[in-house]
Amino acid sequence: MDEVVRVENLNFAYPDGRQALTDVSLTINRGESVALIGPNGAGKSTLLLHFNGILHGNGQVKVFSRPVDDKNLKEVRKKLGLVFQNPDDQLFSATVFDDVAFGPINLGYSENEVRQAVASALERVGMAGYEQRSPHHLSLGEKKRVAIATILSMSPEVMVIDEPASNLDPGGKWLLIELLQKLPATRIIASHDLELVEALCRRIIVLDGGRIVADGAAERILADTPLLASHGLTRPEGLKAT
Repeated sequence: MDEVVRVENLNFAYPDGRQALTDVSLTINRGESVALIGPNGAGKSTLLLHFNGILHGNGQVKVFSRPVDDKNLKEVRKKLGLVFQNPDDQLFSATVFDDVAFGPINLGYSENEVRQAVASALERVGMAGYEQRSPHHLSLGEKKRVAIATILSMSPEVMVIDEPASNLDPGGKWLLIELLQKLPATRIIASHDLELVEALCRRIIVLDGGRIVADGAAERILADTPLLASHGLTRPEGLKAT
């Protein structure tokens, strides 16, 4: 299988001395849909921010066999798109069009290619017609869709999404799940919403205290009630327990 992300012996501490990741190693292959789950403070977001070079720890992180370093950063970010937990961290322009066009413009697309990329991305997230709207006047669910479009407009091969369902009501969450199910790219999703994880992911990596404590088929891990409970997680109703 084609390897898209490899992490080897990654350690990271924040400036205040808090150890966020300890000896993390994992491999993710093309076409996989992988969930990172764990309690708050487990290190999920910290790990994701290493995938596209926002954070740099001690150890090795490779995307498509390229080390994630200053030399390769543009190429890495072209292939791997990161959607932040809070869409306001991703949306900073006056209009939806400008936000979704930002990535393609930076990648050197022509004016016509930019327009096509924006139109296609907004169509895919159900936000066509919103081009001239202000992102800051949208609902949270709409903002999350536009944030995903800002990444889709660059046609990444890997989508990395941090807590996509956070603060959404149940209706908004299931609309977002339906959208994410249609994305063809390799998906890496950090979430503590196990209902979303069950709907979207076939493999689960459990993080707690900055360490990987389990990695396996989603069906097996979601059915392991003692494992989930020991890491502050609750099994979705309707799943068979072990």
